[in-house]
Amino acid sequence: MFLTLIKGAQVYAPEALGRQDVLIADGKIAAIGSSLSLQGQGIDVLEVNADGALLVPGFVDPLVHISGGGGEGGFHTRTPAMRLSDASLAGVTTVIAALGTDATTRTLPDMLAKARALDFEGLSTYCYTGSYELPARTITGSVRDDIILIDKFIGVGEVAIADHRSSQPSAHELAKVAAEARVGGMLAGKGGITFVHVGEGRQQLQCIETAVADYDVRFSQFYPTHLNRNVSLLETGFRLAEQGMTLDVTASTTPALLAQGELSAAECLERAQHAGVADTQLSFSSDGHASLPDFDEQGRLRGLQVGRIMSLTEAAQEALQRGIDISTVIRAISTNAARTLGLTHKGHIRVGADADLVLADAKLNIQHVWSRGRQLVQDGKAIVDSHF
Repeated sequence: MFLTLIKGAQVYAPEALGRQDVLIADGKIAAIGSSLSLQGQGIDVLEVNADGALLVPGFVDPLVHISGGGGEGGFHTRTPAMRLSDASLAGVTTVIAALGTDATTRTLPDMLAKARALDFEGLSTYCYTGSYELPARTITGSVRDDIILIDKFIGVGEVAIADHRSSQPSAHELAKVAAEARVGGMLAGKGGITFVHVGEGRQQLQCIETAVADYDVRFSQFYPTHLNRNVSLLETGFRLAEQGMTLDVTASTTPALLAQGELSAAECLERAQHAGVADTQLSFSSDGHASLPDFDEQGRLRGLQVGRIMSLTEAAQEALQRGIDISTVIRAISTNAARTLGLTHKGHIRVGADADLVLADAKLNIQHVWSRGRQLVQDGKAIVDSHF
């Protein structure tokens, strides 16, 4: 068995553990201690001198369009699929894949195949069944069956509300799909979450609120994203976070969107702290490889960019620059998404957890990355990448 021993790191698990050694064995964290040593025992071990650098859990990105997205500017604006190094160089070791707007030229089987390829290459990958629209697109014909029978499917999403590109679902339709996802998750031992795309519409989160008020579903079953579109939407989310709902904000943005009132993910985290929102209730996602359209008030496309997974790391770095505690930042980019999605072996540095680890300097500039014990990044460079 090949072992890796990381020596003398400042460990944030995400809570501060101080200066510790961390032993990796068989893809798991085997031991954590202040003076671990295997010398003289005839065991093949690679020692990495961390020299006080930060050691944090691998980042968990709850929204990545791994197979690319359908551009809202026509076929020629379809966004490209991701490569392994797009994630690994950003410190992301776990991605959750979604289709988004286009479930016609982008399909669930294609996304599932891409997820399996990335998993083989070194990442941990999971998927949402469905897309923006309801009734949901599925592989088996049922959201519940997809989650039960297909190992990588852990929920449904990103179901779109308050958006001119959505299917304009009713609260009953949203409650029904959330119930299907929950039961599928219960029977398969998965999170069964309903991941919700929230657009710029004036309805904001009303569809979720009505679903919870009128049907036997809970706020904790919904995981809404893009809540940084404007201050009003974010503050509505803060109110629902008190009811147990985890909020997600998007790290990928553009200068044009920020000028129109969108908030950076780091600013959202700062505002959440000032509003008294628990630091367990907000996560960052990259929306990597999505199209980032800029629409005018009549819904006409003015411009288009592509989401970047690296934006997740950049948002975390901005949060540190704003003086936010490193443990809070790590929860936002790793622990909170893992917990909400039911990925109990992710988002923590503890014995028995997956050895998804990022070694970085005090500003969170990434030096080394391990995913399930396999080193993907060394000295800031990708040493493993996609086959093509």
